[in-house]
Amino acid sequence: MINFYKNKKILITGATGFKGSWLCLWLKMLGANVYGVGLKPINKDDLFNKIELQKKIKYKFFDIRDINSLDLIFKKFKPTIVFHLAGQPIVTNSYLEPLYTFDVNIMGTANILELTKKYTFVRSAVFITSDKCYENKEQSTGYKETDEIGGKDPYSASKAAAEILIRSYRESFFKKKKITGIASTRAGNVIGGGDLTNARIVPDCIKSLIKNKKILIRNPNSNRPWQHVLEPLRGYLMLGMKLYKYPKKYSSAWNFGSDAKSATDVRKIANLIVETWGNGKLVFSKKKGVFEHNLLQLNINKSKKYLNWKPVYSVKKSVIETTNWYKYVFVNKKNAYEISKKQILEYMNECKWN
Repeated sequence: MINFYKNKKILITGATGFKGSWLCLWLKMLGANVYGVGLKPINKDDLFNKIELQKKIKYKFFDIRDINSLDLIFKKFKPTIVFHLAGQPIVTNSYLEPLYTFDVNIMGTANILELTKKYTFVRSAVFITSDKCYENKEQSTGYKETDEIGGKDPYSASKAAAEILIRSYRESFFKKKKITGIASTRAGNVIGGGDLTNARIVPDCIKSLIKNKKILIRNPNSNRPWQHVLEPLRGYLMLGMKLYKYPKKYSSAWNFGSDAKSATDVRKIANLIVETWGNGKLVFSKKKGVFEHNLLQLNINKSKKYLNWKPVYSVKKSVIETTNWYKYVFVNKKNAYEISKKQILEYMNECKWN
């Protein structure tokens, strides 16, 4: 697979976001011709700026809901493979801006589906939704791709709606086509260097540590299936290739989560960050936040069996790699691009990429 993406035209939406920036960098390292679209980064320390992606890929800043601008890029660039990551990604923000969350996460997805349907040069389209698209019943067993979808909070509901939309397009317009593969993917709580998003435990911890402030923890007992950002990205890349080669066989939903029983509570994650950093203190908030589920685990047997994908980093390894990225870049003032590239190469060696 290491040579598959060489010289291929890849369009990535949400390229200016945390996961999108890592994916752009990885694809460039694989020799792909990358075009990224997304909102303009507003922080000089955002990963897109920090690793200077603007010097390495073609890009355009605009709202994913602008289908006319998207159409122009499709016509001009003629991507062979599309990775759709753009969206409103924060549960707490979805309570503050529910209409915006539904609009971006649903209509942004609809725009990519419509243009993928319109242009036959697109051979493979991977849509990234969320593990929160499942109807969460707080069960200890992992959710399978065929389980019921739903959502109590606006973010989860918007991702469930996006999944219904993707399936509708796949069944209505792509099922009989032999040349275009359409798949959706669901990942767990992704962590990694460069994420500065508010109201996420790892970025919040790191920001406090950098400023020598106490770390405020809202829900210390909440269990999450933590995984390093490179884990699901490898799944997306593997799926993009499989859809390109065998569109009918691989056009469906896929889980890229952590191993069963690896869910770890927020308190342990924060303590490990502090331990790796070398200092810091936790304080626990008594104030109740917005509704969030306590437990959510994915069943990844399908990806293991049919894609030969499985996570290779433990939760501890994922947290250490993530914390070290921030420490190298923000404390030791190392080059973010070089650190990110090094972590990708080390991960590829670890998972025996070929």
